[in-house]
Amino acid sequence: MVPSLRKAFNQQFTQEAYQAYLKELDSKHPGALEFRVAETPVFIDKAFKHKVLDACESIVDTITGFNFKTISNQAIPDNVRVPNENDHSHFIAFDFGICENANGELEPQLIEMQGFPTLFAYQIFQDQVTRHHFEIPENYSTFLNGYDTDSYTQLLKEIILGNHAPENVILLEILPHQQKTKIDFYCTSDYVGIPIVCLTELIQKDRDLFYLKDGKEIAIKRIYNRIIFDDLQQQSPEIQEKGKLLLEDLNVEWVPHPNWFYRISKHTLPFIEHPYVPFTKFLNDVKEIPTDLENYVLKPLFSFAGQGVVIDLTLADIEKITDPENWILQRKVKYADVIVTPDIPAKAEIRIFYFWKDGDARPIATNNLARLSKGKMIGVRYNKDKQWVGGSLCYFEKD
Repeated sequence: MVPSLRKAFNQQFTQEAYQAYLKELDSKHPGALEFRVAETPVFIDKAFKHKVLDACESIVDTITGFNFKTISNQAIPDNVRVPNENDHSHFIAFDFGICENANGELEPQLIEMQGFPTLFAYQIFQDQVTRHHFEIPENYSTFLNGYDTDSYTQLLKEIILGNHAPENVILLEILPHQQKTKIDFYCTSDYVGIPIVCLTELIQKDRDLFYLKDGKEIAIKRIYNRIIFDDLQQQSPEIQEKGKLLLEDLNVEWVPHPNWFYRISKHTLPFIEHPYVPFTKFLNDVKEIPTDLENYVLKPLFSFAGQGVVIDLTLADIEKITDPENWILQRKVKYADVIVTPDIPAKAEIRIFYFWKDGDARPIATNNLARLSKGKMIGVRYNKDKQWVGGSLCYFEKD
């Protein structure tokens, strides 16, 4: 992305430095880092950074619009609608591919968005370790809008805790110590001071929830929710039965509330018009199937981690769909082979973090992560046996 920095980084790169980097990343919580970490960060200049943020702010305009709750109401399946929804999602993540347009120019294209947390805490640690092992220019930062390690960590802590003591706030997940993203759970506990609690460990008494600490019941006042209901529905009957309590009228605060996972999602895409947001329609709204289906992808509204996406689309794939209202047809974007590596170039995707503190009119961009790929799909699970791919982070040129 920044040729001079890319050339310098690649020339200085050694396997020894990379292995030392991985060793330190693993040192905080040995064995917890279960996804592949890419050999390199992504360097982004000011011009491209502003293109990405311009697209984000345009989408935020839609999300903060007076009618957003109305147009997104159908996004929440009735069987997972949770009571006591608040006014906004505390967290939003926007995924952009670094793409090539018809003129051969690089531009961001929105791939997905989610009103849900991602690796917010791990990225603090990864930035620190990256700077320890590689030369990162001082005028480049992972953070946005003037945030730094301390101010970002403080804002994350304020949003997660609200007005409660850390022991009364939990990070809630299904079998958290078996999740591929568990390194972020552990980093969250380190930075914010909250316990990690499995859904199966919740104790319910009427409308109140508790968890056990040293044999004592501790009241839960606020939940930093990491449970995705699509995942819950894949669990054992016992865990699914336990999960039904989440749908009750509980005496807890949610951060973010589970309904926002659905409201701010692929369901939002058809309502946005922007040069950096590819044409998207609900499948049941498509009056005439395009003749060039090779230029489109079909995505289920309710899935996660890229599951169910049809990339090499045919008419037969569309004809098999029995619930077109739960699918979107999206114009394909062309990921650019943008990251020079020792063998073939890698593609890259940027995830921008937005935080929304209670009382603020809008969310604000704070930080990011990146993912590098040499396969058809970006996620780390789709790039096995390849080098210079996996989880990473962007360093943005400061203004």
